[in-house]
Amino acid sequence: MSPHALTLPARERDRLARLGLARWPEEACGLMLGCDGRVRRLVLCRNVAARRADRYLVHARDFLRWDRAAHRLGLDILGVWHTHPDGGARPSGTDREQAWRGWSYLIAAVDGRAITELRSWRLRGDHFIEETLCLKPA
Repeated sequence: MSPHALTLPARERDRLARLGLARWPEEACGLMLGCDGRVRRLVLCRNVAARRADRYLVHARDFLRWDRAAHRLGLDILGVWHTHPDGGARPSGTDREQAWRGWSYLIAAVDGRAITELRSWRLRGDHFIEETLCLKPA
């Protein structure tokens, strides 16, 4: 386990479930805004990947919009969340290629009805390590 932790409030976990299920069977993606490892808000971004069934790519304009909004609110972008439709919540090779050091990568496995697994990862060196995910009640 990583010494880092990501805290996710129940309302944001519920939002992730709604957004992810609404886009199933394609991957949904977005950014996590917050500070000190505490997510304040999950935001949806457009997935502009050519193969949305098993890839995500955050739209550049969405990234810039939310980066500016986070700064106005005194928050940071903590990382990226995305779904793995009908798969596990482990990072793929493509996830690794796109990852930025210092960010958290929250992955939700969805099966069309619910989130079946939720895990968070952080890049260390050239591989991911799982970080502690603290689910905070509402």
